[in-house]
Amino acid sequence: MTSTWAFLGPSGTFCEMALQQVAPDNARLEPCQDVATALDRVRERVADSAVVPIENSVEGGVNATLDNLVASAPLVIAAEVAVPVTFVLAGRPGTSLDRVRAISTHPHAWAQCRGWVHLNLPEASYVAGTSTSAPARALAESDDPLSFEAVLCNPLAAQRYGLEVLAGGVADNPDAVTRFVQVTRPGRVGEPTGADKTTLMVQAPHDRAGALLDMLEQFSARGVNLSRIESRPVGDSLGRYRFSIDVEGHIREERVQAAFIGLHRTCPMVRFLGSYPRLDARPVVVPAGTSDKDFIVARAWVADILAGRTI
Repeated sequence: MTSTWAFLGPSGTFCEMALQQVAPDNARLEPCQDVATALDRVRERVADSAVVPIENSVEGGVNATLDNLVASAPLVIAAEVAVPVTFVLAGRPGTSLDRVRAISTHPHAWAQCRGWVHLNLPEASYVAGTSTSAPARALAESDDPLSFEAVLCNPLAAQRYGLEVLAGGVADNPDAVTRFVQVTRPGRVGEPTGADKTTLMVQAPHDRAGALLDMLEQFSARGVNLSRIESRPVGDSLGRYRFSIDVEGHIREERVQAAFIGLHRTCPMVRFLGSYPRLDARPVVVPAGTSDKDFIVARAWVADILAGRTI
């Protein structure tokens, strides 16, 4: 059966490159105008999966993804992939660099290239785009004058839309990487591989001294390591925050479950966003005393006490 995969489009985005790493060969691809649309396609059962950016090694978390994952009906992350980020400055054939007055691209792409632009085109202004390839397509297909003369995109998009590369190697950090995730509707959680990651969103306890520490101690007390934590405003008033968190481990592991139970007892909101294999396949190191066996033996000991078999 053919499955439908939504992604941040149009054709030629880094997101499409990420999708090609995880989607089956016979998948029907549906490019979407923004992250919210791609994720809603999954919620509406129009698509089986969506591939969207979630983190960049230079700019950090992709807020559009982090916020939308908890904005509506539940979704979960099933896989993650990484794509090295390479940018070129491209324009219509015949465009010269000295004619570029404005540049369009996705905000994260602009952040990764603005140093080069400042040095080489200090007078150029920025026009925000919904993705890296959407402005490239608009520049190639529009017969009308646009508010920009060039775009920052990947070489694939420039080639696909017939644009001329005005400058290559324009990224400020040549080793930048973007992490993408495959998002699906919730279902039965798969089995752990031993090299897993779990993503969740947690709203901190009400504002009081030590509230954040109390939240973090739910992890440290069970030997669960955090690989990423970012704050996001709740949105209803100033000073209220949620935390997007990646932890090393799988929800089927005892120590991770114990941390979730602790969070559920102490935090006003906890949203499970998926357990999935790490892209680097590196086995998680479980601290002494926090393995599944340790939890099982400890529970059996308490059961013996309650049954009067030991003291």
